[in-house]
Amino acid sequence: MSTPRHTVVRRAPGKLFVAGEYAVVEPGNPAILVAVDRYVTVTASPRTGGGAGGADVVISSDLAPGPVGWRWHGQRLVLHGPGDGQRARGALAHVLSAIEVVGSLGAERGLPAPALEVSVSSQLHQEGRKFGLGSSGAVTVATVAAVGSWCAMDLSPDDRFRLAMLATARLDAKASGGDLAASTWGGWIAYQAPDRAHVLDLAHRLGVGTALRAPWPGHRVSRLSPPEGLSLQVGWTGEPASTASLVSALHRGTWRGTASHGRFVRTTTACVRAAAAALRTGDRQGLLHQIRLARRELARLDDKVGLGIFTPGLRTMCDAAEAVGGAAKPSGAGGGDCGIALLDAGAPRDITHVRERWATAGVLPLPVRPALEGTEQ
Repeated sequence: MSTPRHTVVRRAPGKLFVAGEYAVVEPGNPAILVAVDRYVTVTASPRTGGGAGGADVVISSDLAPGPVGWRWHGQRLVLHGPGDGQRARGALAHVLSAIEVVGSLGAERGLPAPALEVSVSSQLHQEGRKFGLGSSGAVTVATVAAVGSWCAMDLSPDDRFRLAMLATARLDAKASGGDLAASTWGGWIAYQAPDRAHVLDLAHRLGVGTALRAPWPGHRVSRLSPPEGLSLQVGWTGEPASTASLVSALHRGTWRGTASHGRFVRTTTACVRAAAAALRTGDRQGLLHQIRLARRELARLDDKVGLGIFTPGLRTMCDAAEAVGGAAKPSGAGGGDCGIALLDAGAPRDITHVRERWATAGVLPLPVRPALEGTEQ
């Protein structure tokens, strides 16, 4: 294949967890997510020879101080030129892993290793601080889509999700991939995570292409209808949180495998399935009830394990929403980042009141809406 001479631009939306956090980490357990209209944009273009001379791949990001050059070493990218390779890789880990996975698939198809420039621009941060809208997932999905299209690969949405899942699991085998699914398909979705150890082993033994075609135990994605008559409101606590750290802390503890852990998984699973059914049937009160139950289950988990899921800002968010008949909870692992609320769309005064209470408590209402479309190829 000749070197592409075109430029490809792809973007992926961020996400919010609606229900199912922590339980979804185990293969086959369900969660509900919604994509939001804040995006990560990735541009893939031919190498021009300018900057980082001699590099095969040059990556620029609005969250990094300048372009960083990389050279292919087998199917891995290694830092080109002076600098701390480990630190540079850490800052661009998801972008690099996505390019490497697409490169591996290309190599299996007889394509040369891509030589290109990759530029990343994110709306999921403010002054370098992340909102907790799934920036790592969105940049992985957008990079897979942009580099795959630049290499003239005909990738379906499922292909792009699977490549992004492989790229993510190489970095963190505990990551559920729910953010990747929301960024890929958009809208409201029900999601079940695959067995990441199985799919990594499959790709390692039989190749990435085989992993794209094979069944993935536990994995399922389906679209859900948006909630009727309810307004999704999002608040940012201003406190960045690390999902990977919180999930790892849970796995390091002795709680997993206990009767309490089993109850949490069963109750959360039942809650998610009931919430999904409420969305499918337009049962507004049923959905609100399940979101309140999901909040209480997360609070019970927090009490048992002491992860710090509920910060003062997140508690205020939830209490303010429930005071006007709505429902609210942390979105994702908690410990900061964002919370969500579902409020009566026909009661604008209540919505304004809740947002004012949030602002008084130091929680920034974010002007985001559901993104109905995911990432295009």
